[in-house]
Amino acid sequence: MTKIVPMVMCGGNGTRLWPRSRKAKPKPFLPLLGDSTLFKATLARCADKAMFAPPLVVAGEAHIEHIRAQLSDGGSVIVEPGARNTAPAIALAAARQPEDAMMLICSSDHHIQDTEAFRAAIVSAAKIAGEGQLVAIGIRPTAPETGFGYIQHGNEIAHGHKVKRFVEKPDLERAKAFLAEGDFSWNGGIFVFKAGAYMDELRRFRPDIVSLVEQAVSEGREDGNLFYPAAEPFLKIEGDSIDYAVMEKTQKAATVTADMGWSDIGNWKALYDEQEADHAGNLVRGDADLVDCENVYVDSDGPRVSAIGLKDVVIVVDGDDILVTTMDGARKVGKLPGAENQ
Repeated sequence: MTKIVPMVMCGGNGTRLWPRSRKAKPKPFLPLLGDSTLFKATLARCADKAMFAPPLVVAGEAHIEHIRAQLSDGGSVIVEPGARNTAPAIALAAARQPEDAMMLICSSDHHIQDTEAFRAAIVSAAKIAGEGQLVAIGIRPTAPETGFGYIQHGNEIAHGHKVKRFVEKPDLERAKAFLAEGDFSWNGGIFVFKAGAYMDELRRFRPDIVSLVEQAVSEGREDGNLFYPAAEPFLKIEGDSIDYAVMEKTQKAATVTADMGWSDIGNWKALYDEQEADHAGNLVRGDADLVDCENVYVDSDGPRVSAIGLKDVVIVVDGDDILVTTMDGARKVGKLPGAENQ
């Protein structure tokens, strides 16, 4: 089997996990689950040398030192001159590969419990992508989640399905209906395709992105395992996501559904859900005393937290910053002035 090139995206500032996650050191580089960081766990999932080529990371200048400290031997980095969303970022990586290179596109800050199920889904996706399809890995839904986009399955094909349509984040009633219908999966933002197939479809729908990316790559420079695309053309790009720019428009979209214990760790409630709480549903990292509390999550880097009679609450202490929110309110943490200005 041709080795798959893992392209790991390290964009974003992780504001929804403020105050622990900050611009200077966002969530991929923090040991949020156990001793390993989410970034290192992502690399470990793609460490089978019989299946994967060395990883290619795309990130901004601000996070290069974190990446170099955690990147495995043989990996390389494309340093984005500025954030222009996922479609141009992926194009930077694809433009640096042979047209027939099989690429796995994944985020650096997702948690996946079942590595074997993940790899099995990638193998199936690569078989479909070998026929020129652009494959989205769908996550088998476990609840009517309103925080994710959805993929509706179309006709069955070998190893998966064609995509009938992509659906934006639904309201609760639509999410319940999707779950009941049974032919929807969550869009986990994981893709498999040949580099040339992606560039061809991007050129079809956003030729401006391809033109400027190719110029940025041709005028770029290398420094060891770092590649710096030329800033002037790249910064002219009007950014767009891979979903909007390509996947929702192409006739070549396919999907493979995986049940692999996936979470995007999108907020403190999601992080709480991925850990084992005590008999009352309480979960503590650091020093805390909880009395008559239920489903309370405390994460303190020093000061003792004392709480009485609380239910469904998150308390996070990081240096001089303190966050207190309900579990439901955790989705809005990224909108706080402290998180935006961090």
